[in-house]
Amino acid sequence: MNENLELLEYIYLSSEMGKNALVDLLKELKEKENKIKSIISDELKLYEKYYMASKKLAKGANFSENTRMTKMMSKLGIKKEVEADNSDAAIAHLLIEGLTMGSIDIETKINNYQTKADKKVLKLARDYAKFQQEEINKLKAFL
Repeated sequence: MNENLELLEYIYLSSEMGKNALVDLLKELKEKENKIKSIISDELKLYEKYYMASKKLAKGANFSENTRMTKMMSKLGIKKEVEADNSDAAIAHLLIEGLTMGSIDIETKINNYQTKADKKVLKLARDYAKFQQEEINKLKAFL
């Protein structure tokens, strides 16, 4: 696989995991009165945007999918965390941890591919990294 497709597949899989996790999280918070839900809904839309953008730039390439097991483990983890503590601070902390891991991964990939990948692909990757950092900063207000 070439560098462009590797970077796009990472964004695709990462954004898919993010959007699935946020959908599950919003379901868990549905009957609760968390103030953080609007931030989560906005973040979900942005994950969807990057998911679609990576797919579009890949021009029909077949990416691997997050496995059913990965999705199920994420769903169960979210359920467990919300049952243990559904405060806005706990939810923000959970989301910040995930975003931070993703941010480190995408920055590493950008550094590894900056001389090899197409400018459009690198721009999407940098935009995705910036989105993650901005979300972390928004969520810090809930800690």
